[in-house]
This record gives sequence, structure tokens and C-alpha cells, in this order.
Amino acid sequence: MSANDFQLWMSLYAATAVCCAFALVLSVLRVGVQLARERIWATTLGWKAWVFLGPRVWWRWQKTYLLTTPVTLGIVTLFAFSLPWGQ
Repeated sequence: MSANDFQLWMSLYAATAVCCAFALVLSVLRVGVQLARERIWATTLGWKAWVFLGPRVWWRWQKTYLLTTPVTLGIVTLFAFSLPWGQ
């Protein structure tokens, strides 16, 4: 692998990391806003409800984060096609 190929791959990985980090921040913010609007802590009564709250919040965040997959793949693919491969 040449130095140019290495730089292209590293820039592709860096772009993917930036897109994933951006999706992570937006999904955490979205779930946080949803939980604040629902006032989830006001309806959580008893220790069992608090124990089961963690998995529910985690699942909600997972669904929100996975919704960003097509957009992330599209952005990274377009970026990969814009790189000067084979030169």
C-alpha cells in the first residue's frame, strides 16, 4: 500500500468517525428531549420501574441512532467517490 492510498483510507475512516460522532450527539439530544417532554421521571414509581427504565431508554436511543445509518452511508459513499483513487 502506498502512502497516498494510506492517506485516502485514513481520510475515509476519519470522515466515517465524524459522521458517526455527529449522529451519536444528535441521537442523544433527541432522546433527551423526548424524555424531558414526557417527564419520564414523574411517572416512574418504585424501584422496579427505575430498573426497567434503563433498557427502555437504551432501546429508544438505539432505534434513533440506527435511523441515521442510511444518511451516514450516503455521505461516506459520496465522500469516497470524491477521493482520487488510483492516482
